[in-house]
Amino acid sequence: MANIEIKDLLDAGVHFGHLTRKWNPNMAPYIYTERNGVHIIDLYKTVAKIEESAIALEKIAASGRKILFVATKKQAKDIIAERAASVNMPYITERWPGGMLTNFVTIRKAVKKMAQIDRMKLDGSFNALSKREQLQIDRQRTKLEKNLGSISDMTRLPAALFVIDVKKEHIAVSEAQKLNIPVFALVDTNSDPKAIDFVIPANDDASKSIEKVIGFLIESIANGLSNRKSAKDKAEATLAPAAKVETAAPTPAAKIETASPTAVAPEVKEEEEK
Repeated sequence: MANIEIKDLLDAGVHFGHLTRKWNPNMAPYIYTERNGVHIIDLYKTVAKIEESAIALEKIAASGRKILFVATKKQAKDIIAERAASVNMPYITERWPGGMLTNFVTIRKAVKKMAQIDRMKLDGSFNALSKREQLQIDRQRTKLEKNLGSISDMTRLPAALFVIDVKKEHIAVSEAQKLNIPVFALVDTNSDPKAIDFVIPANDDASKSIEKVIGFLIESIANGLSNRKSAKDKAEATLAPAAKVETAAPTPAAKIETASPTAVAPEVKEEEEK
């Protein structure tokens, strides 16, 4: 992971919290001071928490498991969609579908419905429907794609949840808690960090702040995926020579041992005649 400079975080406005009257007392350990009625986040603690989260996320990525990113607020939607897609991780940037985690089987059925509609269009059965039915199915497909298209490859529950704005995504955090799924989150001074396993104190309202912090974490995830691929390639390379030895041509001795009985039958007959 690249070195995190305090100056870079300052330039991105990561240190700006909310108005002092809107603060959550549980965020007190992460607040440095107050200025003009606004809380200022301690960036040294932010750096430490980013590094801690980056190490954990890299390990998850290296294990081959998925990290689900959740950000439905306007400032974060496009950033999360782009960055999560770059490392092939699932994400939710539209409304959080209730039961996304706790009722995952039902969500998977909805995802399979998209695949079923696509198959209908390929095999021609879609064209056999009336125009009204086609229109209804197309609308259903568009709605499913908008809400669940980004998780179509997520065939099992994620290993971790990454959330932007804990207050806004409280339902997602609650579902993850019920299933003991670790939660990583950008937590502003107006939010409660108690429900979060990996707290990153930071401004979660400014797009520059979100992009800066996410950039470091996505880089760590990419490193984890790269390490996994390297380890896989190395394992395949070590197995290849062993496979060649097993399929090598048999030695002369091996040919004698595996010769058929008819090959030695003439010699036995000659001895009997003598």
